[in-house]
Amino acid sequence: MMVVAAAAAFSPVLIGDAYAFKLFGITIFGKEEEEGQQVPDPVRYHVDLKADTADPDLKEALENSSRLLGDQKLPVSGDLGIVVKARDDRERLIATLYEKARYGGVVTITIDGRNIDDLPPNPTFDRSGPIPVTVNIAPGPVFKVREVQFGGDAANHNPADYDLAPGAQAGSLAIIKAGDKIVEQLKSEGRPFAKLTERKVVADHNSDTVDIVLAAEGGPVAPIGDVGVTGEKTVKPAFIQRYSRLNKGEAYSPEALKKAGERLRALGVFSSVTIHEGDALAPDGTLPMTIEVSEGKRRYFGVGAQYSTTDGFGVQGYWGHRNLFGEAETLRIEGSVSRLGETTDVGSLDYSAGILFTKPGAFFPAATLKAGIVAKTENPDAYNATLVTASLGLSYELTDRDTVSASGEVSWERDDDAFGENDYLTFTLPIQYDRDARDDKFNPTEGYRATFSAKPGYEIFNATPYAAFEGSISGYLPFGQEDGVVLAGKVAAGVLIGGDSIGDIPATQRFFAGGGGSVRGYSYQEISPYNDNDDATGGRSYVTGSLEARIKITDTIGVVPFIDVGTVSDSTFPGFSDIRAGAGAGIRYATPFGPLRLDFAMPLNKYEGGTDYGIYAGIGQSF
Repeated sequence: MMVVAAAAAFSPVLIGDAYAFKLFGITIFGKEEEEGQQVPDPVRYHVDLKADTADPDLKEALENSSRLLGDQKLPVSGDLGIVVKARDDRERLIATLYEKARYGGVVTITIDGRNIDDLPPNPTFDRSGPIPVTVNIAPGPVFKVREVQFGGDAANHNPADYDLAPGAQAGSLAIIKAGDKIVEQLKSEGRPFAKLTERKVVADHNSDTVDIVLAAEGGPVAPIGDVGVTGEKTVKPAFIQRYSRLNKGEAYSPEALKKAGERLRALGVFSSVTIHEGDALAPDGTLPMTIEVSEGKRRYFGVGAQYSTTDGFGVQGYWGHRNLFGEAETLRIEGSVSRLGETTDVGSLDYSAGILFTKPGAFFPAATLKAGIVAKTENPDAYNATLVTASLGLSYELTDRDTVSASGEVSWERDDDAFGENDYLTFTLPIQYDRDARDDKFNPTEGYRATFSAKPGYEIFNATPYAAFEGSISGYLPFGQEDGVVLAGKVAAGVLIGGDSIGDIPATQRFFAGGGGSVRGYSYQEISPYNDNDDATGGRSYVTGSLEARIKITDTIGVVPFIDVGTVSDSTFPGFSDIRAGAGAGIRYATPFGPLRLDFAMPLNKYEGGTDYGIYAGIGQSF
């Protein structure tokens, strides 16, 4: 299966008579305007950077920090422009040496053979060709920490906890981070005015050591005071304050302020959110705050498309409103049609249409009310289903990581499958617990996520009680420099009880596996028990597992070899007599909104007459 997604991320750029087309910031075709073309009095130069070091990491850091080197394809403005750029480069290179604990390093830069310190105020150079610029770097020895003194309210802190133990490398960045960490820890004790009062670094060039003095003042402990709101237009300020969960009298915490900002931004109503702390305490000893917001557009719409070699073309569209009644309520109307071109029968196309309503901060600041009605048709190989589902539910954030949700759903469904044509009317009560301890939802490198759900239900037409239970856990383990390799694994399982026959339960609520969300290499829902007529019936239990090695090749490109396994059984206890496995590799391209994913997989033990391979595309990692 081949899937290609299209969204409103295309950027056409018209420049004079030239035309360039960009996708996610990459020029696909055409010619862009040459950077620097509008620079007055353009002067070209060529750089030769020489770093006298065998340390590849240091050499790479120096090359990356040199703007002379990075920008040498771009002209500067006039001869003096080269000198200004060179002097700035020397400061940057010396700062990089300090970050690497090289306090005895020397950077010498010459332009057209002359040292930049010996040039006149208005130099002139021979412009018959690119002006030669030479950067010579003598890094010097690595300096180590000799003595560390913490003073003031930091006097009882252990330097070893800040990577500043005697004998450690004395990089300037580590020293700066240690000071910042001390202040952050004091603020986390409820001291909003904590500050660093002294930071002194003395390098001894005879012993290649550094003495460090860091002192801090915690200031008074002060709880959160009055919280004001500015910049709002249509969103009610009382809602903004309540939803931020910054309540007067509660302990001050930088983490609480950070979470409040993230929480408000996640509503999608604001284009920016800034929380300002007061410069002084109020008469009652509390710290006043102001939440400054800027509202974005309330209405939005979008379109999308996809293509599958097995299911043809599909198109989607949606319209939404982000602030319906002044408290960030959202209303979204969406629809889609797929399998276009795969079938000429209009009735065999897949349709979906729905209206969804969300109210954040319902009843409690940490609660979200969701309601919706969705009508759709599904036509995978295993069954043809037409259904209408109405739902009403509430989710509640127990902590920043833990969420519980419960809802009620009523669904009418008509199936044509291995059990013939049947109608179902079901009422279910889905309940779910979700613990998300990942460091990034779209591209996690460490942490884990665990979910558990129970879905008791009752099928009214046949008076059949039933219940489904599912659980999953995924984990991420980084290795190497800058997390260059991340091992990712996921295990999921489920069991379905109730009904004299599996056919007493709607097809869309039985268990299947296969496709991009479970076992790649197989078509969607291909993995299932089959009856004597070789018709997929769906199962009562399943177990799936995935293992990936996410390997970073460059800052934006990565490769991912993977293997998926899964089994679906017609018994309530998972059977392992028919395990299906798929293996393959994928490519990842990093973007600001998550990695673009393209995976190719083949079944290791395909079904007779089944899928030979699968190609899957999407945004974000597979799990």
